[in-house]
Amino acid sequence: MTERLVDVLDSRKTVVHTFPISLGAPDAQGAAQYEDKALQAAAYAQVVPDDDLHSLTARMRVSRGGPLAPYGDDRNVMSQTKQNLEQAVREHAYFLWLAEGRPDGRADAHWQHAQDQHLRERAYTLWQQEGCPEGKADEHWRLTQQFQAE
Repeated sequence: MTERLVDVLDSRKTVVHTFPISLGAPDAQGAAQYEDKALQAAAYAQVVPDDDLHSLTARMRVSRGGPLAPYGDDRNVMSQTKQNLEQAVREHAYFLWLAEGRPDGRADAHWQHAQDQHLRERAYTLWQQEGCPEGKADEHWRLTQQFQAE
């Protein structure tokens, strides 16, 4: 798994957010895959109003020294790398385990429940972002699963 930082820019070419993007195995498109996924993440994260999504562009982050870190994370975005998704699911699974009275042998069930719930919340947010179109909830669920699997 390869992770790169990708800047998302508004119409004035100002960085509105930097996303850490993970890809399993980038193909010949190289940077374009990372940039496309960053723009998808920006839509999920609602970094700008829906009407402004078309004006966003993305570019690979160029570091000029210092630690690489996402920019704009104070926005509490829902985009996540595999590592961040795992951390969110781990925390949620832990709270499910606590709520059930700390039973032994149910770690996998708690993990699956937490991951499913987390992805469904992301799909619901995307569906809401598009104005709750009738009959499109399943499509948003499929897109969220696809986005997470990349």
